[in-house]
Formats: sequence, C-alpha cells, structure tokens
Amino acid sequence: KQWYQRRVAITAGEYKSYLRTMSDVADDIKKISITEGGKPNKKANKKEKQKGGGTNESNELSPWPSYIQDRITLFDKLYNEYQEFLKTVERKAIKITLPDGKVVEGESWTTTPYDVASGISAGLANNSVISKVNGVLWDLDRPLEGDCTVELLNFDSDQGKEVYWHSTAHVLGEAMERKFGGCLCYGPPIAEGFYYDMYMGPDMSVSEGDYAGLESIMKGIIKEKQPFQRLEMSKDDLLEMFKYNEFKCRIINNKITTPTTTVYRCGPLIDLCRGPHVRNTGKIKSLKVVKNSSTYWEGKADMESLQRIYGISFPDTKLMKEWKQFQEEAAKRDHRKIGLQQELFFFHELSAGSCFWLPRGARIYNTLVQWIQEEYNKRGFKEVVTPNMYNTKLWERSGHWQHYAENMFSFDVENEKYALKPMNCPGHCLMFGHRPRSWRELPLRLADFGVLHRNELSGALSGLTRVRRFQQDDAHIFCTPEQITDEIRGCLEFLNAVYTVIGFTYELKLSTRPEKYLGELSVWEEAESQLKKALDEFGAPWTVDPGDGAFYGPKIDITIRDALRRPHQCATIQLDFQLPIRFDLLYNAPDGTEKRPVIVHRAILGSVERMTGILTENFAGKWPFWLSPRQVMVVPVMPMFNDYATEICDKLHAKHFAIDCDLDNGSTLNKKVRNAQLAQYNFIFVCGEKEQNAGTVNVRTRDNQVHGEFTLEDVTEKLLRLRQSKSNTDCLDQ
Repeated sequence: KQWYQRRVAITAGEYKSYLRTMSDVADDIKKISITEGGKPNKKANKKEKQKGGGTNESNELSPWPSYIQDRITLFDKLYNEYQEFLKTVERKAIKITLPDGKVVEGESWTTTPYDVASGISAGLANNSVISKVNGVLWDLDRPLEGDCTVELLNFDSDQGKEVYWHSTAHVLGEAMERKFGGCLCYGPPIAEGFYYDMYMGPDMSVSEGDYAGLESIMKGIIKEKQPFQRLEMSKDDLLEMFKYNEFKCRIINNKITTPTTTVYRCGPLIDLCRGPHVRNTGKIKSLKVVKNSSTYWEGKADMESLQRIYGISFPDTKLMKEWKQFQEEAAKRDHRKIGLQQELFFFHELSAGSCFWLPRGARIYNTLVQWIQEEYNKRGFKEVVTPNMYNTKLWERSGHWQHYAENMFSFDVENEKYALKPMNCPGHCLMFGHRPRSWRELPLRLADFGVLHRNELSGALSGLTRVRRFQQDDAHIFCTPEQITDEIRGCLEFLNAVYTVIGFTYELKLSTRPEKYLGELSVWEEAESQLKKALDEFGAPWTVDPGDGAFYGPKIDITIRDALRRPHQCATIQLDFQLPIRFDLLYNAPDGTEKRPVIVHRAILGSVERMTGILTENFAGKWPFWLSPRQVMVVPVMPMFNDYATEICDKLHAKHFAIDCDLDNGSTLNKKVRNAQLAQYNFIFVCGEKEQNAGTVNVRTRDNQVHGEFTLEDVTEKLLRLRQSKSNTDCLDQ
C-alpha cells in the first residue's frame, strides 16, 4: 500500500525541481569561485565551464515536450481510481510456496514478492531482479492475488537479464524524450543489452556526439530511483494517452487484441508495455550507450525511417569492465576485419548481402562443405540438387507465401510470378511426391546445398552473419511416426560429431507445443514423447522450453558456444506434420494402406556463410591445419635454393595442400619467416644447402615452435595424418 501511495501528481517542471537534491545543489556551489570581496569570480567560473562543468551538459530540452505532462495527468487520474478500487478488494490469508517447498503465509493484494524475499534475507531481496509467480514473470512490488508459487530471479538468470535490460531501455526512452522530443516506438531487450527506436522526423538524426548527453540524463534518472508503476488501461484510454504518437496508436489498434493492456511509468516516462520491470531505476548501477543506427518502422523499407539507439547495463561496475574487455577482444576477432586482412572474402555494394569468396576463403568454404558431404555418406543421406526459382504457386501451397513473401525475391516471367527459393523444404516435398513411395524407402534422407536467397533489409546486413545469398547443409528426413526417435537420435549424434571436431560446446532445449498449433493433440503428444526419449537416449543434458515450438511441430533448439563463450544458434532439428498434409505426401504401408510421413527439418552447420564467420572469430584467424587457407610456406635461405623450394611446393600442392613459396630475393630469411607467421601459415619449411642435399626440410610453426628436420616424405605423411585427424592443434605427431 505504502509503495503505491508514494507518487504525487506534479507538473514536468515541478518534477525536475523536486528531484534536484541537496547534494546536487552542493555540487553546484562548489563550482562557484568566490573572490575575497564576496563576488563571483567570473574568470574562474568560465574556466570551470570550459572544463566540462557547464550546467546543461546533456542538452536536455527545456521545457520538455508538452505530451509528457498530458500523459502524467491522465495516468495519475486513472492510477488514483485504481488505488480506490484496491481499497474495496477483499484481503485474505494466502499460502506462498517457495522453490524448496517451504510455505510462507501472506495476505492477498498486500504481500509482494519483495516482501517474501525480505522475509528470507535482505541480501536476497536486494539481489533479486524479478520474480516468477505461478511460472509467470511478476514485478517484485506487485501484490500477490492468491495462493501461489514464488521464484526469485537475479541478474545471472536469462530472464533476469531480459527484465533488467528491458527496464534500462525505459530509462533510455525517458532520456531520449527529454533530449530529442520525438515519438518513441519499440524498445525491447535483445541478446546483449537493449535498444529504443524513435521517430524524429525526416531532418533529425542521432550521432555519436549525443551519447554523453544521453548517458548524463540516464545517470540522473538512476540517481532519482524512479519506481516502476504498473497500470492496466482500456484501449480507449490508451489511444487518448498516446494520441500524439502515431506509432503507439498503430500498435494499440493493430497489435492489441484484448480489451485492456498495461502501461509502465518511471518518472515522466509512461510507455505501452507488458513488463515486468525492476523495482526502481536505482537498481541499474552501470550503463553505456554503445551505438546507433537508422531503421524502418517494423523493418519495412516503405515505412518511416527511425533512429535506433543501443545500450548495455549491469548491476555491478565490475561486470561493465569485463564487458568492455570482452568487446575489445571481440573487435580484434571481427570476421569482417580478418576476412579482409587474410583475403578470404569481401562484399560490394553492387550485390549487397552477397559474399565474394576469394580463393583462400573459397577453400575454407569448400572444405566445410566436403566435410559434411563425407558425413552424409557415412550416415545414409542422399544429396540432391533442386531448382533455384519456383512459381509462387509452390510457396502458396507450402504456406510460405502468406507469411514470408516480403522476405523473398520475386519477379515476373511470362505473366507468371516466380521467386528465388529461401528454403529447400517445398522442393524436397515435390521430390518425395513425384512418384509413389513405399515404406521400404523410409527413412528417406535428402540433403541439399542449394543456393538460397532471402530479402534481408540493407540495414540488417552484417558481414557473413546476416546475408541475402547463402548455402546451408540443409536436409529433410521423410520417415514414419515410429521412426522419429531413431532419426532424432541420429541427428543429435551427427551434430555432436561435428561440434566436437570444431571444439564447440552446446546446449539442447526441447521446444514444445505452442498455444496456437496445427494438427491433432494426440499426434503432438506422441511426437514430443519421442523427442524426449531421443534426448534421454542421447545422454546430454537438456531442458524444456514450454510452448516455444513451431506451429507445425515441436523442435530441438541447439545453442553453441564459441571460444569467447558467445551463444550462436546454427543447428536445427524440427518435426513437421503440416507440409506432408499440404503436399498430400503418402507412402504405402506394410498393411497395404496409405499413410502420411513425418518430415524432420535438419541442419548442423546451418548457413555455411554464417558458420564461416563464427569460425573466423572463434579461431581469431588462426585456422587449424585441416581448415587453413594457408597451411605451409616454403622459405629458401638464399636465391640459389629457390628451385628446391619450388620442387617442394609442387610436390605438396599435388597432395592438395594450401602451400606457397616465398621467392622474394629482396627479403631476409628472418623477414620471410616473420611474414609467414603473421600471415598465419601453420608451418614454415626452411630449406638451404643442407636440406637440399639431404632431401629434407626444416620445420617450424607460426608460434615459432621448431620441430626440426624431416625428409619430405616423412613430413608429407605427417601432414596428411594431421589433415585427416581434423585436429584443432598443429601437432605433427597425430
């Protein structure tokens, strides 16, 4: 009750004045230099301002936009009505069950999760970011309404981070309104941090020079410890509150399907939001504005251009320091930078989002593809080749055109509309259905490295990780319902074999039936049961993500972790009951009846482009020998040994090694070796008179480890074994 009654209705100007604490005033007084005669020292004060001690460092608008006070007035009116309503709600004793099974007493509409946490320990209450009540995220200061389970989450949890960053996005949104005016749009948490979009008109944009001012306002907001207040409002009231903001009105009219929804207030910001949030802005201890960009409303290029500002925040300055160090290391490993340095690939504006693979980059690309093809041969997959473009009638039949057309490249051919394929599954359905199928053919595992195109927005393109043209190790398994367990287990063993070689750890998550699904409940339950059985038999730890399956079937989400412990989702294993229905796929069963197969969508590397980008950063450009575009550099000690060096190069090239020979007579031996090491050649073969006479080479590594002298035959065999082993360490004794 007391928490709800803290706020009072005040104007925007009064609010700013009210929040100016005595310590702020004291700080201002300290900045004023007084002469012996008691008058201000104008020269000293001018000098202080030049040092950055000016009173309007953030360039905050004065006055604030008028819509801020209009929002506050309506909010306070409705909030006070809600408080009066709460007084009429009957209170009763409730039982609150904690994760360890302990039950504590409380009172409905009075006791909050924060009260529960405080009853356990002050430290727990202080460290809790959010709670879960009966499995649903719940504000710590929101009263409990009846008997329930309560779980407390801190920043270490995924949902804790999400809420923490979402709350900081509101702080950013408040700062953006106070600095730029404009109309806020979406402001969600993302995988690492948060962003907020704002419409600022066609002639205004954000620059890096605005970051310090924004951060200054945000730090002031944090210092004020503005509480987050939740209020449920009708659509009519929402439209009245946000009548100044066309974008919020679009969301209210087009996205909200319920009679009411919630807004959250922190200080002067009131935003359309489902929440939940941290208790107050003071829970945010360290923040940083990290970048900005332009985008379009809801990602549509024909809509308004928006300004997007990204940020990051933490509950501890130590975590911020670690994050900054991590960013520095990640910048060194940026695949776009390494790709140019090592001449692997590049992009050009004349084909935006499509990679130009240079010879050395193409070698990496082809090595990955050939590796997966070898695995296909071991595991009973049959590689096929399918068309790149189809009549859009195919996509209408598959259902993709209705939901995915704007992401496809389409064009007219002889008065018919065609599109480049963004995925392979409909084409594989045509392959399965082009003739009668017998149960004896199942499981039928079709694999396809066909070129795919997706019409990504230009602003979303990002090196190899977000492209328009790509290939993936795509496969579709057509099987009977009884074969699902074995096929899923086989897919899991496949991905384990691949990720073990690369050196990635991974996490498995079973995503089950969503609220809106197609098909019969009994079929879903049986499929989920088989997936669980396959996961259990596979033996690796896994968790359940309830309700996050695709509408057409349950799936297993695989998240890999690279050398920097960054998460990536590349592999996918999904069951599909709907495409066999849409394409009327059937097979003849042993009893003579026709039955419908199940499709397993499966990829291990995912996009070969994206995986190459991830591997580039994972290895920081120091490619393991089997994948390296620069495996050996031959260095003659003097020009008179150039012919022998060339002979070595030719012999190893015949074995398909990536080998080069440095015949630059103007460089010293040491410089040649150093250049080869910097270029990340795995091995440097030095040859002089002794080696020429003996038919040997002197071997050292890029890390300056000297292996010594070997005959050419011996070292060739060692390199062949090393390549075959796919080891991530350059050890010749494989």
